[in-house]
Amino acid sequence: MIEPTTEQEIAEAVRDATAPLSIRGGGTRGMAPSEGEAFSLARVSGISLYEPGALTLVAGAGTPMSEIDAALQSEGQMLPFEPMDHRVLLGTSGEPTIGGVVGANVSGPRRLRAGGCRDSLIGVRFVDGRGDVLKNGGRVMKNVTGYDLVKLLSGSYGTLGVLSEVSFKLLPKPDATGVVTLEGLSLTDGVAAMSAALGSPFEVSGAAMTPGGGDTASIVRLRLEGFETSVSYRGEQLQKTLARFGAAAFAPGGEDDWRAVRDVTDFADKTCVWKISAKASDVPVMLESGIWQTLACDARLDWGGGLVWIGADEAQLADNANYDGSGSSDPVAGAEALHMALQEYMRLAGGHATLVKGPAALKERVPVFQPEAAPLEALAKGLRAQFDPRGILNPGVMG
Repeated sequence: MIEPTTEQEIAEAVRDATAPLSIRGGGTRGMAPSEGEAFSLARVSGISLYEPGALTLVAGAGTPMSEIDAALQSEGQMLPFEPMDHRVLLGTSGEPTIGGVVGANVSGPRRLRAGGCRDSLIGVRFVDGRGDVLKNGGRVMKNVTGYDLVKLLSGSYGTLGVLSEVSFKLLPKPDATGVVTLEGLSLTDGVAAMSAALGSPFEVSGAAMTPGGGDTASIVRLRLEGFETSVSYRGEQLQKTLARFGAAAFAPGGEDDWRAVRDVTDFADKTCVWKISAKASDVPVMLESGIWQTLACDARLDWGGGLVWIGADEAQLADNANYDGSGSSDPVAGAEALHMALQEYMRLAGGHATLVKGPAALKERVPVFQPEAAPLEALAKGLRAQFDPRGILNPGVMG
């Protein structure tokens, strides 16, 4: 394993590489390619600048999230985009790093109000596939012309460059949290209620839904944050706004519930999990009139319905293998059928279906990411050729 400790060592290692490199942060997301020598950034670590008064933080890419969270907590501040911790869902160990968060553009429930990881990222330093050190952005937000490499690197999964340093804008942590809940709604009404809440003036910072099933009623959760008196007032007003959907309840607190929403912890026992980015209004049709008519799976909605987590256990996958009456009970075949159905719906609707969790046998059969349209695929390949002409950085991760 290659373990550089400085940006210069990263550059030298990349420059001298004669074979593919498998770029790793904390190893908690399971997205590293199987090929290539392990290239760990764990030792490129530490907060190099933290100015609470300027709401700015700069850290090495290998800095553990726990270290960053502790520093921000001491000053009553936070990363606006509420990054997910994948360990419970994926059953992984290790320590999430800030570089891994940026590389995967990891964003939680607050994304619908504060934006995603790339929207809070204001500067990057990285090493491209030639071994050259590049930087973009800085320590303050500003408008510039030219390539926005800050946005480009976020979500590139290490295929365009090896991150060495990242800079973020921060937000004050809210004084209080409250949750408005609605129970027993259909998927269509649940999405409509979340849309109404997000369109209201009451500054909803989280909108999630657990659809009902069997004897379990559905539940819609709407988060409010801010000063305690403001949260209480907005909670009361939001209840009135949503009265047409049924009796809404308000309660202070609820932080643990939102951590569970953020980390999708109730899908930890699922064999396969997909992450769907779609237009919220398309979700009820996709599930109720589409997928659920022939294939078994469970769903969790976040971002007002714009993010859908799909999960299926071994029994559901075995049932899915027989969706065409073939008599098969192979869980991998069932997972493949569900995967292809999800990607086909997203192809037609203009969304994305990504396989987040699944057995190696499934990943050998299907693409993890939604196949891109030909013009986008050509653009992506062109960018990778410019930044990594030798094709040595995380080959195979994004196709």
